Amino acid sequence: MNITSIKTEKIIPNNHLFTILNNTLPLLTEKSILVITSKIVALCENSIVSKNSVEKETLIQQQSDYYIPSQQNKYHVTLTIKNNTLIPSAGIDESNANGYYVLWPKDPQQTANHIRKHLISRFKLNHIGVIITDSKTTPLRWGTTGIAIAHSGFHALNNYIGQPDIFGRTMNMTKANIMDGLAAAAVVVMGEGNEQTPLAIITEIPFCQFQNRNPTDEELQQLKINLEDDLYSPLLQTAHWKKREKSSHQKDY
Repeated sequence: MNITSIKTEKIIPNNHLFTILNNTLPLLTEKSILVITSKIVALCENSIVSKNSVEKETLIQQQSDYYIPSQQNKYHVTLTIKNNTLIPSAGIDESNANGYYVLWPKDPQQTANHIRKHLISRFKLNHIGVIITDSKTTPLRWGTTGIAIAHSGFHALNNYIGQPDIFGRTMNMTKANIMDGLAAAAVVVMGEGNEQTPLAIITEIPFCQFQNRNPTDEELQQLKINLEDDLYSPLLQTAHWKKREKSSHQKDY
C-alpha cells in the first residue's frame, strides 16, 4: 500500500472544493482512494462559526447528539457523541482556522458521493474511492488518530465471520474496518499541524474491495452499533450523558 500526501494552497471559507481538487490532484489510476480532511470540506461549504459570535461550549452542545460537560474532566474538553461517533467537541476544530470554529461538514456522506462522481468523470475511471477524515482520541492512549466520517466506492468492512482461521477455528465476531484503517494511515501521512497537506492518495490496496457505486443505506447502517449493543456498553451507558435539546429560538449553524 502506498500513501502520498498532496500540498495545497491555504484553504479559506467559500473556496470551491472541486476547483481545489482539479488544481492539485495528479492523474489518478484505477482502484485509488482519495482521502480528504473534513476541515477543508467544511471550509469550502462555509460550515464555520466566528469565535466572537458564540461560546465554544454552547456551540459544542448544539452540534453534538449527546455530551458530557467539560467540567467533568481535568482537561475541560467536552466529550460528545455525534453521528454515532465518540469524539471530543463534536468534531469542532480551531486549528488552522483563522478565527473560526470549523464544524463537521453538513452532509459528509453526500459530499463523498459527489466527489467520487466528479473523479470518475474527470479521470475516466470505473473504480475510485473517497474517504473524508477527522481526528479522534482513543481512551487510555495519548495522541490522535484518523477516523473516517464518510466513504464511497469500496466496502468499508471486510467480514471474516464464518471463515476459518489458520487452525480451522471458525471466527465469530471479526470484521476488519477498512474505512477507518485507511483513514488512520492517511492522516498519519497528511499530518496534524501546519503541513498544509489535507489531501492524500492511497494506491495498491490489495485487501480493499472496490465497487462502482456509492454505499447503500443498508451498508452505511451496518457500520453502526447501537449504544446498548456495543462491547463498551457497560462504560458508555453509565456515563452521565446529556442529550442535545434544541429550542425554537436556537440559531442553526
